[in-house]
Amino acid sequence: MSVTQTTPAATRQRLDADRLLALVCVGLPLLGLVLFFLYPMVIVFLRSVTVEGGYGLANYTQVLGSSGFWRATLHSLLMGGATTALSVFLGFIIAHGLHRCAFPGKWLIRGVIILPLLAPSLVQALGLIFLLGRNGVISRALGVEIEIYGFTGLLIANTLYAVPQAVMIIGAALVLLDARVYEAAEVLGASPSRQFRDLTLPAARFGILNAAFVCFTITITDFGNAAVIGGDYSVLATEIYSQVIGQRNFNMGAVVGIMLLLPTVISYAIERQAMKRQQTGQSAGQVLYRPSFAPLRDLIMAALSLLICAAIVAVIGIVVYASFVTLWPYNMSLSTKHYNITLAGGYSSLWMTIVISLMAAAGGTLALFLLGIGLRRMPRAVAQPIQMLAAMPAAVPGMVLGLAYILTFNSTATPLYLLYGTAALIAIINFYHYHTQGFLALMTGFRQLPPALEEAAGSLGAGLRRTAIDIVAPFIAPMLVSVFFFLFMRSMVTLSAVIFLTTPKLSVAAVTIMRLDDAGLTSQAAAFSTCVMAVVCLALLAMKLSMIVMGHRRRPKGAS
Repeated sequence: MSVTQTTPAATRQRLDADRLLALVCVGLPLLGLVLFFLYPMVIVFLRSVTVEGGYGLANYTQVLGSSGFWRATLHSLLMGGATTALSVFLGFIIAHGLHRCAFPGKWLIRGVIILPLLAPSLVQALGLIFLLGRNGVISRALGVEIEIYGFTGLLIANTLYAVPQAVMIIGAALVLLDARVYEAAEVLGASPSRQFRDLTLPAARFGILNAAFVCFTITITDFGNAAVIGGDYSVLATEIYSQVIGQRNFNMGAVVGIMLLLPTVISYAIERQAMKRQQTGQSAGQVLYRPSFAPLRDLIMAALSLLICAAIVAVIGIVVYASFVTLWPYNMSLSTKHYNITLAGGYSSLWMTIVISLMAAAGGTLALFLLGIGLRRMPRAVAQPIQMLAAMPAAVPGMVLGLAYILTFNSTATPLYLLYGTAALIAIINFYHYHTQGFLALMTGFRQLPPALEEAAGSLGAGLRRTAIDIVAPFIAPMLVSVFFFLFMRSMVTLSAVIFLTTPKLSVAAVTIMRLDDAGLTSQAAAFSTCVMAVVCLALLAMKLSMIVMGHRRRPKGAS
C-alpha cells in the first residue's frame, strides 16, 4: 500500500464515503434481521391472539384447557430434564477424559464425538430402530422384543444427539483451568480426589451449567427423533406439527409455538449469563494443564469414554450398514438397491439441499461479515442493541421459526409472499436459524484483530472498503471459512426449521428421510441418510484442508 498525500477536502470526502459504507454494512444485515426474524416472530404472536372478530386470549384458553397440551408439556419437560442430566453426565466423562487425563487414542474420541452433528437428528432414531427395534440386531440376538418406541427410545436418541454439545462446552471450560493451581495443590499435599472435588468441579461449574441449558433447549425443541421414534409419547414439537400439518389449525399452532418459546428463552437467558460468568472468571497468562498418567483414573476414564463412543458408532454405523442390506433382517447379503430411490422425488431433494446450503452459507457469511465491519464503526450506544438483536435467533426453536415463516410468507397481504415456495426462503430460514452461532463466532474473530492494523491503513489513506478487503478479510479468513462451512453443514441436516416450508415440488434431504421412513421404506431412509452424511463429511474435510492451506500461507518464509 503506497503512501499518498491527501488534501483536507479529499480526507473529508473519504470520511463521508466511509460513514455511508458503514451505514450500508450495518443497514442491510439489520434489515434482514427485521424482515426475516423480528417480523415473523411478531406475526406468530399476533396469530396466537387472533380470534373471530379481532384479538383475544380465546386460543390460549382453549390450548391451556386441553389435556393433550399439558400431556405434551409434561412429556417435553420430563424428556428435557432426563436427557439433560444424562447428556451432561456422559459429556463430562468424555470432556474430563480428553482434557484432564493422559491416555492414547484421544484423536479417535474427538473424531467419533462429532458424528451426531454430521447427520440429521432423526438418524439416531433410525439407528436405534435397526439395533433395538422389533427386527433389530440386538433384539433378535437376545431373542427378546424391546419396546424402543416411546420414552426410552426417545431418551437414548436425544442423549446421543446432545452429548457432543455437552462435551464441547464442558471441554472449553476444563481446558481453561490453570496448571499452577494444581501444582500448588500438589505441593500442599492435596490428593487427586481432593483436587477434583475442590478445584476441577468448582472451576467447571459454569461450563456444566451452560451445557445443561444447551442440552435442555436442544431436547425440547427437537422434532426429528420425536417424529421417528417417539411413538405415542407426544412432545411440544410434535404437537405443533400436528396442529399445523394435521389439523391446519395455524392459530393453535402459533399458541403452542409461543408456549414452546417460553422455556427456551428462559433457558437461553440463563445459559448466556453462565457464559458471561465463566468468561469473567478467566484470567490472563494461564498455564496449560498437561496431565500425567495415573493408571486407575485414566484407564477407567478411557474405558468409559470409549464405551460412549462405541454406542455412537453403533447407532450411526448400523444406519450405514442397513442401507446396504438386501432385505432387513431376512436377507443380510449386501446390495446397493436401496440407493435406487424413486419415491419422494428421488435424489432431487439432496441436490436441492446442497444448493440451498451453499446459498445460506455464502449469503450468510457475507451478511455477517458486513455486519461485523459496520459495527466496528458504530457508536457503542448504537452497536449494543444491534448485537443483542443479532444474538436473539438462538433463543427461538426451529419449529417456531418455521411456523413463523409459513404464517408470514404464505400470506398474499405482503410482497414477501413471492418468496414462499422458493429455495431462497429455505436458505434464508437456515441462515437465521443459526445466525447467532455464526455471528458470535465471527465477532470473536473481529475482537482478535489488532486496532493498530486498521489505524495504520487509515493513516495511509485507505478507506473502509479497502481496509475491509485488504486488512480485515485476510486476517479473519479462517473464521470466515469456519462460519461458511458451519452454515453449510447445519443447513444440510436441519429438519425442524424447514419442515413447514417444503412443498410437493420443493423438498430438502432431511424431510425426504422422514417421508421415506413414514412410508415404511426404512432401508431407503438409511440410504438417503448415508448420502447426506457423506456430503457433510466431505464438507468437513474441505474445511480442514482449507484451514491447513491457510495455515501454510500465513507461516513466515523459512519457518519450520
